[in-house]
Amino acid sequence: MKNWLKIHSVLLLIAVLTACTQIMPTETPPTARPTVEPAETPPTPSPTAEAAEIPTSPEKWWNETVFYEIFVRSFRDSDGDGIGDFNGITEKLDYLQALGITGLWLMPINPSPSYHGYDVTDYYAANPDYGTMDDFKHLLEQAHERDIKIIIDFVLNHTSAKHPWFQAALTPGSETYNYYVWRDTDPGTPGPWGAQAWYRASNGQYYYAIFWDQMPDLNYNTPEVRENAKQITAFWLEDVGVDGFRLDAVRYLVEDQKIADSDSNHSFLAEWGAYYRSLNPRAFTVGEAWTDNANVKPYISTDTELDAAFNFDLSDAILDALNTSNNTLLRFVLQTTIRDFPDQDNANFITNHDMNRVMSQFSANKEGKAKVAAAILLTAPGIPFMYYGEEIGMSGAKPDELIRTPMQWSNDSGAGFSNGTPWEPINDDFPIVNVNAQAGDPTSLLEHYRALIQLRNAHPALQDLSLIHISEPTRPY
Repeated sequence: MKNWLKIHSVLLLIAVLTACTQIMPTETPPTARPTVEPAETPPTPSPTAEAAEIPTSPEKWWNETVFYEIFVRSFRDSDGDGIGDFNGITEKLDYLQALGITGLWLMPINPSPSYHGYDVTDYYAANPDYGTMDDFKHLLEQAHERDIKIIIDFVLNHTSAKHPWFQAALTPGSETYNYYVWRDTDPGTPGPWGAQAWYRASNGQYYYAIFWDQMPDLNYNTPEVRENAKQITAFWLEDVGVDGFRLDAVRYLVEDQKIADSDSNHSFLAEWGAYYRSLNPRAFTVGEAWTDNANVKPYISTDTELDAAFNFDLSDAILDALNTSNNTLLRFVLQTTIRDFPDQDNANFITNHDMNRVMSQFSANKEGKAKVAAAILLTAPGIPFMYYGEEIGMSGAKPDELIRTPMQWSNDSGAGFSNGTPWEPINDDFPIVNVNAQAGDPTSLLEHYRALIQLRNAHPALQDLSLIHISEPTRPY
C-alpha cells in the first residue's frame, strides 16, 4: 500500500499537468478538441519533500539520470578563440551539478570539416577545435567525480567524404572500396525523404549518401565495416572510458529490404548491442529513430539492440498541447507511452539540436508555457533529456546554426561564453536572457527547472514510474 500511494501521487501530478483520464488509448488519437487553457505560470515545486524509497537497478543507472545535451562549440570557450571546448565544459560542471544534471550528451566530438561534426574524418581522435584527447579525458574525470555520466554522439551511418576510408575507396578494388555502396550508373532512387541519394564520384561511379554528398553512407553488409564499428566502440568505452553513446540516424544503417527500419538493420544492432554489452554491461545507448513510437519500439523492446530511443511523439504532443490549448494528443501519447514502454526506456525531450528552440515555437505567454513543458518532461515516465539553454529560455529558429548559438551565461560582452569573437553571433536578448539574471530568482525559468530536476532526483518514484495493478480486496456482504 505504501508504494502504491507513492506511485499514485506521481500519477496524480501528471494528471493535474496534462488532464489525463483513465480511458485506455485507442488505436488512433481521438479528434475531439477540448478548450482547456494551459496554466498561466505553474507553481515552482519544492524538492524538499520526503523522498520515496523504491529501489532501482544499479545496472540501469540511466533511469535515474537527467541528461543535458551540449553542442560543445557553443557551450563555453575557455581560451578566447570563439569556439566552445572541453575545458569550457569542465569549467561549468559545478553549474550543471547544482542544476541537478547527472548525465551529459555531447554532440559529435570527432574531427570533422563541418561546424556540426556529423561528418567524421577520424573516429579515434578528438576534434582539435575542442581541445586534445587529454582535455576530454580530464573533463570525463571531473564529471565522474561529480557523479555525472558522459555519453557521446556516435555517427555510425556515414563518414565524411574526406575520411581516409572514402578517399581510398575512390579507387575500385581498394581495401576500403566496399566500405561504401557503389553503382556503375545512377540508380535514380531517392533517399528516405524523397531527396537525391546517389552522387557521381571522381571515379565516374555513383555512391549512396542519404543526407548529403559529403556524407557517404557506410555499407554494413561488408564484414570489415561491422568490425570497424566494434573496434571504435571498444576504443571509446575501454580506452577512453565514456559511459555510452547516442546513435545518430539509427533507422538507416542497413538498407536491404527497405530504406528505413529493415530487418537487417535490427539484426546488425542486435549484433552490435551484444558486443558493447560484453565490454561494459553498464554502458548506455540511446538511438535517434525519428519516427512514431510504433516504429521506435522494436529498437529497444527486445533488450538486445539499444537501451533507449527518443520519444519524438511526446515532443510533438507537448508542443501541440501548449500551442493549441488542447491536451487530447498529449493525453493519448502519455497513455500509449506507458503502454508501449513499460520499462520506461523512452528518452523524452521537448526539442533538440535539429528543431526550432521551444521558445521560438510559442507565441503568447512563452515562459508560462515553457514551465508547463518542463513540468511534463521531468515528471513523465521515461528518461528526460534537456537541450542546453532550454533552462533559461534561449530562442532560435532554423537555419541550424541559429538553433545552436552560444550559451548565454551573463550580460557581459560575449554573454560569458567567450572573451573573443564567438563562432556564431550570440542572440540579441542575451542581456536579459542569461543564467546570471535568473539564478536565485524563484520565479525564473531556470529556478523552475532546478526545482523540478531536484524533485525528480529526490524521488525514485519519479525516476522509475512502475505501474502496479492493485486488485480490490474481497469484501463480505
